[in-house]
Amino acid sequence: MRGPRRIAALTLALLTPISLHCDSPAPADPVAGAPAEGLFGPPASPALAGDASPADAPRQGAAALDRADSCDDLATALKATAIQEMEASLHNNLTMALQAVASDCGDWGEEEEEEEEEEEEEETGSDAASDYSETNTQVADVDEADFVKNDGSYLYILAGGRFRVLDAWPADQAHELASVPLQGTPKRMYVHGDTAVIYASLEYVDPSLGSDPWSDAAVEPDCTYGYDCEFTGDGRKLLVTVLDLADRAKPRLVREIEFNGSYLNSRRIGDAVHTALVFPELDVGGMTYWPQSLPDAWCGLGQQGFTTQDVLQRFEALRLANLQQIEQAPIKDLLPSVRDTWHLGGVTWTMQGPLSACDEVFLSSTGDSRSFVSLVSLAVGKLAPLATTTIMSRPGPVYASKDSLYLAVRHDKAQSAAWFPELAADVNEATSVHKFALDGATSEYAASGAVKGRILNQFAMDEYEGALRVATTSGWLPDPDVHSTVIVLREKGSRLREEGRVDHLAPSEDIRSVRYKGDIGFVVTFKKTDPLFVLDLSDPRAPSVAGELKIPGFSTYMHILDDDHLLTMGYDAADQGDFAWFEGLQLQIIDTTDLSQPVVLDKEVIGTRGSTSEAATNHLAFTYFRSRDLLAVPMTICAGGSGGDFGDLMTFSGLLVYRVTIAGGFELLGGVPHEAPETPETASGKCNNWWTDSNSKVQRSVFMEDWVYSIARDMIHVAHIDDLAHPVASIPL
Repeated sequence: MRGPRRIAALTLALLTPISLHCDSPAPADPVAGAPAEGLFGPPASPALAGDASPADAPRQGAAALDRADSCDDLATALKATAIQEMEASLHNNLTMALQAVASDCGDWGEEEEEEEEEEEEEETGSDAASDYSETNTQVADVDEADFVKNDGSYLYILAGGRFRVLDAWPADQAHELASVPLQGTPKRMYVHGDTAVIYASLEYVDPSLGSDPWSDAAVEPDCTYGYDCEFTGDGRKLLVTVLDLADRAKPRLVREIEFNGSYLNSRRIGDAVHTALVFPELDVGGMTYWPQSLPDAWCGLGQQGFTTQDVLQRFEALRLANLQQIEQAPIKDLLPSVRDTWHLGGVTWTMQGPLSACDEVFLSSTGDSRSFVSLVSLAVGKLAPLATTTIMSRPGPVYASKDSLYLAVRHDKAQSAAWFPELAADVNEATSVHKFALDGATSEYAASGAVKGRILNQFAMDEYEGALRVATTSGWLPDPDVHSTVIVLREKGSRLREEGRVDHLAPSEDIRSVRYKGDIGFVVTFKKTDPLFVLDLSDPRAPSVAGELKIPGFSTYMHILDDDHLLTMGYDAADQGDFAWFEGLQLQIIDTTDLSQPVVLDKEVIGTRGSTSEAATNHLAFTYFRSRDLLAVPMTICAGGSGGDFGDLMTFSGLLVYRVTIAGGFELLGGVPHEAPETPETASGKCNNWWTDSNSKVQRSVFMEDWVYSIARDMIHVAHIDDLAHPVASIPL
C-alpha cells in the first residue's frame, strides 16, 4: 500500500489543483418522455409505484474501504450516493402524492397528537512550579487539544479572539505577558516546546447552514459527551495558525493553514499533531422534489382531475431532471483542499491544492455518506510538509492510542442504502470503525469494521495489546429491548474482525459512561439505578462480566484514581418506580480491588436538580492533581429542587476544590466564586438546565503546587487552596 500523499513545500504540482473533470453519459431528456423502466417502475403500472422504497432493502456493503482507481471512480461513487438519496426523497413524496389522489379531503379528520413519553434520565521558563496539572487526557502521552494549556511557568489561553500568554509563576504575581489577535474564532490548541498550534473556525463551509449575525463568538458548541448530540464539527472552515514561542513575550507567526473543511478532533503524540477534518457533502444545486405542475396537497388531487398516471409521469420527469443536475455537478470544489502559507525570514510563501489525489481517496460502500474525512498530520516545530489520508465517510467520535487513531461512525439501517454483511439480520443500528496507523507525522488508512449498536463517545473505545474494545447501546429508551454490548475487534488485513463479545448487558438501560484499564473494562448503564459492570477482558476471545454494583444515579465520567479505585462524576437520582428523576451532581470513590464485588467507599452529592458542571460532560474540565490528591470541578449549584422540580436559586457558581484520598474520601476545601449567589429577587433561571447541558461559568482549572487557577471565559482567579474564597490575583480576559 502506498504511503500518504505529501504536500511538498514549493512543489509546482500543488500550485494548480488536479483536474477532476469526468465525462459521463448524458441522461435521457426528461422532456422527451420517461424511459421504459425508472425508479418508480413503468408509468403504465401504477401498482409498482408504492411497492418498495430504495431504503427498504439495503444492499450488502462491507465496512472496509476501497481505494479509488481514478477521478472517474471517485465521481461515480459520490454521484451514485447523491442519486440514491435523491430517489429516496422523491419516492417518499410520490407515495404522499398517490395517497392525495385517492384521498378525499372531506374524509380527513383531526388526528390526536401523540404524546411523547419524557425520558428522565517540555521546555519552560526559568521560574516554574515544581509540579502542576496538565490537560486531562484519555490516554497517557496522547495530548488532546483544549483552549487552555499549562507548562508550569506559563498559562496559554484562547479568549476574546486572542492567543494569550500568562506569566503564571509565582502564582501571586500572575499576569498577562502577551496577547496575539487571531483570525476567526479560536477554539482549541496545542503548545509543545516553543510552538503553539491553534485551531480557529472561519466562515461556514456551506453558507446555507446559517450566518452569524451577532459575533464570531457564536460558533455552535462542540459535542463533548455524545448522549444527545452528534460529533459532526461546527460546519465552518478551519484555520490552523502556528506560532513560534521562543520569546513568550513576543509570539511570532510562522504558518497559516486553511482548509475547506471543519475541525472534527485531533491528537498530539510527541511532536506530531494529527487532525481529523470533515468536509461538506456533495451539494447539487437546482434539484427539486415536488413537480411544479402538481399542486402541493395532502389530499384531494383526484378531485382536481389528477390521475395516478399523471402523478407518476410528473415524478419520473422530475427524477430525470434531477439526474441531469447530478451528472453535471462539478466535484472538484468539494474535495478536501488546503491553502498553506509560511511566514519565514520576512518572506511569505503560499501553496494550495487538493489534500489527496483522486486515486489516494478511500471509498465507502455503505451508501450513507457523500462527505470526506481527512486525517492531516503536522510535524510541530519543523519545516515539514503536511501528510494526509482521506476516506469517504461521515464524521463521528475519535479515539487514539500512541500508534493508531480510530474514527467511529453511527449508522441507521433505515437510512442506509447498504448494510454490513458481518452483522446479524435483526441489527438496525451499527457503528463502523475506521483505523488509521500512525507513524511519526504521517498516517495511513489501515482497516475498518462494524459492530452492532451506537457508540456514546471516545471513552467507549480503547486499544490494548493490538485489540480494540468498543462499547455500544442498541435501541432507545423506554423500549424494554434496549441493551448494551462490548465487542473486541482485531485487525486482519483490511478488516477489523470481531474476536469476542459480551452481549445483552443491562436490558432496558443504555450506556452513560465507559472506561478501560488494561484488561479490565467499566461500563455504567442507567434507567433507574447506576449498574457499574466490571468486565474481564483478559481473554479477548471470551470477555465476561466479572462483577456488578447497583447504586442510585449514574456516572457520566469515570477517572482512573489508581490501580484499584475509580473516581466518578455524574448525577444522583430519585427512583420513581418506572423511571427516576436526575438530581444533583454526584462524586464517588469506588473500590474495585475485588472485581467481583466493587464497593462505594465515599459519595458526595452537590446541589439539587438543575445543578450542572462542565466536568460532568467534558473530561477536559475535570482536573485531578494526583501528586497532591486534589480535585477541581466547575460547578453551578442550585437549591430548592425536588420531586422532579428544578432548583430555583443558584447558590454558587465557580470552582469547587476537594482533597480526595482513599482513607478520607472527599474533603471539601472550598470554592473559588465567579458569580454572586442569587436571591429570590435576582433569580435568573440559571437552574433550569437539562443534565447534558451545563451552564457552569467556570470552564477549566489548573493546579500549580498548592495554587489553583479558576478559568472562566472572561476571568481567571488565582487562589491558594487554604483560602479559596479570596483570590490573590484576578486576570481579566
